[in-house]
Amino acid sequence: MKIIAIGRNYAAHAKELNNPLPSSPVIFMKPETAVLKDNKPFYLPDFSSDIHYELEVVLKINKEGKHIAEKFASGYFDEIGLGIDFTARDLQSSLKEKGLPWELAKAFDNSAAVSHFIPKTQIADLNDLQFELKINGETCQNGNTKNILFSFEKIISFVSQYITLKKGDLIFTGTPEGVGQVHQGDKLEAWIGEEQFLNFDIK
Repeated sequence: MKIIAIGRNYAAHAKELNNPLPSSPVIFMKPETAVLKDNKPFYLPDFSSDIHYELEVVLKINKEGKHIAEKFASGYFDEIGLGIDFTARDLQSSLKEKGLPWELAKAFDNSAAVSHFIPKTQIADLNDLQFELKINGETCQNGNTKNILFSFEKIISFVSQYITLKKGDLIFTGTPEGVGQVHQGDKLEAWIGEEQFLNFDIK
């Protein structure tokens, strides 16, 4: 199982980090050891003093595919959930300044909190999906998939031109604006509509 994540897929988030809008999906990856499941607590690592949360809709790939045409891409996932892409922002900024890859800032252990998944058929419109993150009861991110730059189908098609997708792979589809730092003692809760998907603590 691999985790493929999409950067800068919401214009307002790209703007808040002073990043240019991409002309094609920005891809990075996390290893299986990054997965944090079952609402287990996230422990702040000792190598960063600026860990940020990024709430994202996550797709679960249901069959193997390569060179997938965009018009067929919807057949390659049948479940969705939510995830938090934890990012060591201080480390990322240092790496970017040096022109180096982001892996140390993005791929560390437990940096991909993942919720349970539901059949996508339970969602009335995947292109108008509202999702929300609260920290200590206060809304920090409130996103809607109607604002993504690259659709789920475009992402799957694009990625599959370079990387074979396999059953069980997860795709983090990008975060809306409102990202920020987490602190010890914070409680993170995330919803799609009225259903809670994440509820865990920062330690």
